[in-house]
Amino acid sequence: MHSDKLTAANLKIAKGLWPGQIKFLQQRSLAALTALGLSVTAGDLQLLNNHWYVTHTGLLRLARRNRCVGIDVRPAVQFCDAAAARWAFKAIVYKSPRCKGFVGYGDADPSNVSALVRGAEMRVAETRAVNRALRKAYGIGICSVEEIGSVPARSQPEPNVRKLPPQPVNGNGQPKLRDQLCLLIRQHRLDADRVKQYAAEFCGTENLRQANREQVESFIKHLAELASKDRDGLLSKLNGYSKQQEGAA
Repeated sequence: MHSDKLTAANLKIAKGLWPGQIKFLQQRSLAALTALGLSVTAGDLQLLNNHWYVTHTGLLRLARRNRCVGIDVRPAVQFCDAAAARWAFKAIVYKSPRCKGFVGYGDADPSNVSALVRGAEMRVAETRAVNRALRKAYGIGICSVEEIGSVPARSQPEPNVRKLPPQPVNGNGQPKLRDQLCLLIRQHRLDADRVKQYAAEFCGTENLRQANREQVESFIKHLAELASKDRDGLLSKLNGYSKQQEGAA
């Protein structure tokens, strides 16, 4: 896509995903990142606390476009402690056959990872090492989402999600399905309207209200698992729903 068209597309999608948060500074930063070929629609970028972050997916796509010849990743054994779930990796990115390599280190342990990925510290450390090496290789100055220990506290309420009163429970002592879904949306910073569209498609109904209890329970379980294990893929899926569709959900 032509740079100007990609910039316009990025800005349009960003304003839809983060209404009221794309100010002048965010627009300028987004334009600079767009020049590198990073796409909001493809899930390459995330806006957290008014700052842009690149994703692992975006860095890999950038490397592929630039014909990266290889990435060598190995554990930094001297800094690893399996019993304490403490891991460190060294990654080297080779941009060309003659490239001497760009080195990046990544570490992870229970104290610096989100609760969502506890138990997967080794994979987080490897991803962080690769991300840092790729950012060095291709001159990406902003931090990647996977490198932050947890999501920074938000300075304003999550858009498109209403604040809920104390959650009523069903006969089993569990929050009602609607409240479970809203909690997932807030917890994973998802667009509520697009989630509703995704839910309707998943349940095979025209809109979410027409789905039965078993279908909604199945979707909630699916959404929670996907958000925890493949958030980039989930965001890419949600970004596929257009603004015209949102009113129908």
